[in-house]
Amino acid sequence: MSASLPVIAHVDADAFFVSVELALRPELRGKKVAVGGRERGIIASASYEARACGVYTPMPTSRALAVCPDLILLPHEGDYGGVSGRMFDLCETLTPLVQRNSIDEGYLDLGPCGFQSAAAVEAAVRGLQTRIWDELRIPVSMGLATNKLVAQIASKLRKPSGFVVVPPGDEAAFLALLDIGKLPGVGAKTETVLQTHGIWKIRDLFTKNERELEALLGRAWPAFLAMARGEDDRPIKTAREDAKSYSQQETFRKDVGDFAEIERTAKGMIDALLADIRADGKRVRTMTVKVRYGDFTQETAGKSLPEASDLEQPFYPLAGVLLRQAWSKQRPLRLVSVKFSGVEHGARQLDMFAQTDEKRRQLAAVLDKMNKQGGRRPVVKHGHQLGGKD
Repeated sequence: MSASLPVIAHVDADAFFVSVELALRPELRGKKVAVGGRERGIIASASYEARACGVYTPMPTSRALAVCPDLILLPHEGDYGGVSGRMFDLCETLTPLVQRNSIDEGYLDLGPCGFQSAAAVEAAVRGLQTRIWDELRIPVSMGLATNKLVAQIASKLRKPSGFVVVPPGDEAAFLALLDIGKLPGVGAKTETVLQTHGIWKIRDLFTKNERELEALLGRAWPAFLAMARGEDDRPIKTAREDAKSYSQQETFRKDVGDFAEIERTAKGMIDALLADIRADGKRVRTMTVKVRYGDFTQETAGKSLPEASDLEQPFYPLAGVLLRQAWSKQRPLRLVSVKFSGVEHGARQLDMFAQTDEKRRQLAAVLDKMNKQGGRRPVVKHGHQLGGKD
């Protein structure tokens, strides 16, 4: 990592979920738009026009519609994972050192790319920002600096479609006049406490002695001072941490008491989750079902297979069994969720059913591919939805 050039970039997609939907509905650009459940959900993402009206994440949808009656509310339909993947694929055309932090933000290290000047680095990153917009119609904000900390803070200063460069050596000066809440780890409560002690800007940390800082920030106070100086030596990590579990949940528009409907919903989650598990080259052993009632009390039930699997067939029968175990109160449900854990690598084929399982796996791979190409909604359905015994 070169300290003489600002070679660390932070890319941060602006209002990502809304932006994905607006790429499909460009006629809604410039309007008050949000993505979320209409009746009993929360706002997952809001356009900047909606934010100006008082809509924020994660505000309950009912509250959002109250503060912004003309809000255009869209359901979760976009291919968020696919768009995220294509965005980061574009980043990797610029540098192989890309850290995918989440679905909508990450870091790039341009150090190995051989740039000879800060202007060349800036031009390359601006070109990437433009390309993401031209190809995906997703606006992103970029921060460019000598380290991850400063680049991340910079990317969030001028949203949407912002571009902020912090030259080498200017890190402390850049941070000094920013609100103390801009530092990572300073949440709303900590910010309020610091403000009551006269710390409004990042530079105000340096007006306090060690005893005062420890009283306010605990033993982590030296780390906060290092951040305030713009110091950060964390490397770019290109290998994403393996998932330890896979889960999905569904909040019903109205409480549901029909067992068949809830079981179909759970099996639909099995389809979606196992497609992700296969895509990651994993297998899972344990399935857990959670139910939540209208009063927000909840119950769970789980079971582990003797052998981990990446196929729907061994998990479909468990859906009804676990649902009956968890749903002990027999009252209508507000929510149901499915979680897979006990994650293992690779697809084993060691028993007498290996050949059959491999055929199922090949068929599942074809269905997964067709559904992925279908984008917003599955174009083909798995066994339980087609009426098959599996």
